Amino acid sequence: MPTLHARDRGRESFGRNAWKDAYEQLSKADAESSLEPEDLEHLAGAAYLIGRDAESGNILSRAHQAWLGRGDPERAAQCAFWIAFGFMGKGQHAAASGWVARARRLLEAAGLDSIVQGYLRLPAALKSVGEGDVAGASAIFAEAAAIGERFRDVDLTTMARQGLGRTLIRLGRISEGVALLDEVMVAVTAGEVSPLLVGTVYCSVLEGCSEMFDLRRAQEWTSALTVWCASQPDLVPYRGTCLVRRAEIMQLHGAWHDALTEAQRACEWLSEPPGQSGAGSAFYLRGELYRLRGEFAKAEDTYRQASQCGRKPQPGLALLRLAQGQLDAARAAICSAMDETVERRLRSRLLPAHVEIMLAAGDVASARAGANELSAVAGSYDAPLLRADAARAEGAVLVAEGSARAALTSLRAAAALWRELEAPYEEARVRVLTAIACRHIGDHDSATMDLDAARAAFEQLGAGPDLARVRDLLRRGSPNEALPQTGEHVVVRIDRCGRSETGPR
Repeated sequence: MPTLHARDRGRESFGRNAWKDAYEQLSKADAESSLEPEDLEHLAGAAYLIGRDAESGNILSRAHQAWLGRGDPERAAQCAFWIAFGFMGKGQHAAASGWVARARRLLEAAGLDSIVQGYLRLPAALKSVGEGDVAGASAIFAEAAAIGERFRDVDLTTMARQGLGRTLIRLGRISEGVALLDEVMVAVTAGEVSPLLVGTVYCSVLEGCSEMFDLRRAQEWTSALTVWCASQPDLVPYRGTCLVRRAEIMQLHGAWHDALTEAQRACEWLSEPPGQSGAGSAFYLRGELYRLRGEFAKAEDTYRQASQCGRKPQPGLALLRLAQGQLDAARAAICSAMDETVERRLRSRLLPAHVEIMLAAGDVASARAGANELSAVAGSYDAPLLRADAARAEGAVLVAEGSARAALTSLRAAAALWRELEAPYEEARVRVLTAIACRHIGDHDSATMDLDAARAAFEQLGAGPDLARVRDLLRRGSPNEALPQTGEHVVVRIDRCGRSETGPR
């Protein structure tokens, strides 16, 4: 009777999304007497949802064998797919391929027309994406979606549509792709999709938003999913790369401490087993946060870890060298990164740093070329994030070219865009540039107000290097002193006790 009681309680808890209790009760029942394959699937699902991924895979393997013992190849094949899916998420492609092959063999031997055949198209589509055949992948995702609709399987339909949406965006059919991503997120936040898929779908949608520089959409869906997850306190929906994207949004909104915590979790999650594709991005984000906070030794070490994981540490490392006063190294690093990057979307992520470093080096012509290129890219996307970057770069270059009054138009537009995006650090950086432009035209009162606002923002964020620069600019606030240029960079040196000293480049 104790086994039956625990099993029934576990089933009931699973049905009401109480994942931790479902895991505990079904584990207890399984320890007393091996569970039936249906309950093993529930136990595996509960284990996954509370973050016990490796254990979940082992339990699914038992369920797979149990279905084979019952003579049910379709259910065995379905378990095989989900085992493969877990391995794919960890970057263990050989193991995933083996389980996919086993599932296919089981279905072919039984001659089944099964929903599982639709699921098995998903790894093939992802393989095509990895090989650069986006059009082929799009066609496979469309086939999988059609199978899901035919069998009225919401999970398969949702997974296939998010893949289809992503590929359509890459093929330039942006409006169609975005509509599909929005549709799948509606299904997710309405609770129509299995909780097992929530993190995967959300992470993919965030990746799509990142590719389009669509920060507002990413923020909106993050907020909606946060509300949904709050109703299931046991749930661990954010894993690996998903944590990185969430941390990037936190960083932008000024929640640097929380972002660093999420980035650390992502590093831990993606480091075991080694070789997972998102590990480099997780370490890079940690490096960025350390750099912004003035923890330069930690930043350098973490950028190195990102590089070891296959993620080029630019433009962060170049900006770190600039902050350390190593201008030649900064310039060489950003120029090398620009030379190696051809695709416009990827170059746009380097261009703001390129403009900043070229101005610090006094190379106004190169900075102007970079600002013009960034403006051209921003014009091809309906993305406030890119427009804000482009307006800031344009304003900084105009000041360096001696057109401070014209620069104010671009800089104030940039500040407004960053304010709308709720990005306090970026807005504060623009206000520093605005203050410099104001001083050049003799408007010292406005300059002081902008610098005071920037100082308050940097103090709240803990942005040590930027705070040191603002304090230096405020100290040199007399109209009789030499006016600072946008390319004049304040070096922040951090001693062993954590004290800082500043000086011009």
